[in-house]
Amino acid sequence: MKHLFLFSLLLHTLLLAQTKDFSLIIHKPFNAKLFDVTQDYDRSISAVGFAQEFSQATSSTTTYHSAFDYLADATGKSGIIMHLLKVNNKAKIIFNKKVNINNMSQAISLVKTPSNGYFVGGHTMDGSLLILKLSRSGELLFSKKFGTQNDDRLDNLLLLRDGGVLAIGSSMTSRMSADNLFQMGLGKNDIYLTRFTKNGHKLWSKKYGTLYDDKGIDAVEAADGSLIVLSSTKYDKHIDVTLMRLDENGNKEWLKNYASKEHITPHKIIKLRDNTFVVALSQNDNMQKEQIRLIKFDLHKNILSDQKIFTTYPSVITDIQEFSNGMLVGVGYVQDTYNTDALAMLFDSHLALLKQAHFGNDNYDAFHALSILNNSQIAAVGMHTDPSSQESNMWIVKLNKDLSIAQISLNIKNAYEVLSEIFKEEIAKKELSIGEDLSLNLIAQSLYFQAGVSKLTTKQKKFLKKFSQKMMIFLKNNQAIIESFEVNGHASSEWKGADFTANYLNNAKLSMARAYNTLHFIFKSSDKTSQVLLTKLLKGSANSYTKNRFKSTLEDKEKSRRVSFKILLK
Repeated sequence: MKHLFLFSLLLHTLLLAQTKDFSLIIHKPFNAKLFDVTQDYDRSISAVGFAQEFSQATSSTTTYHSAFDYLADATGKSGIIMHLLKVNNKAKIIFNKKVNINNMSQAISLVKTPSNGYFVGGHTMDGSLLILKLSRSGELLFSKKFGTQNDDRLDNLLLLRDGGVLAIGSSMTSRMSADNLFQMGLGKNDIYLTRFTKNGHKLWSKKYGTLYDDKGIDAVEAADGSLIVLSSTKYDKHIDVTLMRLDENGNKEWLKNYASKEHITPHKIIKLRDNTFVVALSQNDNMQKEQIRLIKFDLHKNILSDQKIFTTYPSVITDIQEFSNGMLVGVGYVQDTYNTDALAMLFDSHLALLKQAHFGNDNYDAFHALSILNNSQIAAVGMHTDPSSQESNMWIVKLNKDLSIAQISLNIKNAYEVLSEIFKEEIAKKELSIGEDLSLNLIAQSLYFQAGVSKLTTKQKKFLKKFSQKMMIFLKNNQAIIESFEVNGHASSEWKGADFTANYLNNAKLSMARAYNTLHFIFKSSDKTSQVLLTKLLKGSANSYTKNRFKSTLEDKEKSRRVSFKILLK
């Protein structure tokens, strides 16, 4: 069920894939994950998550008589640390800001501010909610702890049009009369919303719910400023999905409940460009296997579409976004018998599944969130687990719109470095030389043509087969930025018994034959997939004797009888 991924590549291609696939794994000593992602105004990518860190007790000579003594001494030296990462278009980390907040549990939401800074939302181990405002360089501008005297949890943070934010989460029902949120009739756990201005001033906090366990999941702001809130209600063994419309002050305008006999879990709500809305859910089928369900509705709670996406393996979409052409992309995870993979899915404007792709290796991998970038590529973040490991790592992947892994943008300089690495064996054997203009020249005597000959020898064919296999790796991994792959035929200047005109034309024809025979061999030696790509990139040309090789001021006729190659970038 695997999509082509760097862990499945052969050893000699691994370096290239790591260098060129936009798939960045950030290893930490203990568990680490990324929960949310956004694009910065300079086109870099920012992501937020956590890493567990641990420091040993200060005195290494201390003798502990029980585990409790050791834990008491180690208090404050370990915990969950929030990380804000910024990554450029070369998949290089520009900065990694760590914010150590006492009793931090998770930083789960990241949104951009108009000044290119960030709001980060999370919660603490003791049940407090938290928002941070950071500058564009990740410096802390302010932090706000808020909530009730109960066990509160933040699930999402929504950036509003006025520059403020709405915190969406849940809270246990208050049983203290001093709590101004105390409301009779609410259940064990309630939807909890808090609205802040852009400066961190709290405008209001309100609870909503039923007699049962309610949980705030996500929210969006409609074109008229009203708020559409996605939540769940749990009772007995069932979970219902609830949609609620509030005005900008948090007053309820309508509520719609979706009851289901099957286990159902809401994950995400988005506003589409036409001011309708889509909710991503997971719902168990009759085999108790999680399947994806997408519901589209309007501002007046009318259902426009309700699609169940049936897949071979249990699948869940945790985040979904809309492209400018109305298509949608979702990310999450998919489970088979042996492992869990990260999942990406492409849908049309009617919510029909067009394509899906799986990413990862033989362990646990998952995407938690995505952001559609300015060029319609997709940044996805989550967690990756190395083979034979139990600890997760931060993971950032950039995908193309067709769900293939994007390649890191190349320029001539680093393309030259990559080619030099791929063909280092041929360079060491003095069979091949590579120019910084991405020209590749054959320099071994056995690879030259005899005078007047265009037919390939056995040695030439053996070299070209290995050469083309390696070259196809480079072409496939970087096809988005390659204009053409040229095969150029050359000839020496002599042609016995010919005048100037005939000499030139005869050598031009010979050069063309050498280029064609080489092109023909490379194409015929390639598999069907490679041939399709070569039809777009492969070009043949001839130079007669206008680009001959020289030793000092004299023509090196033997070395002039050759083919050369060149890669042109877009």
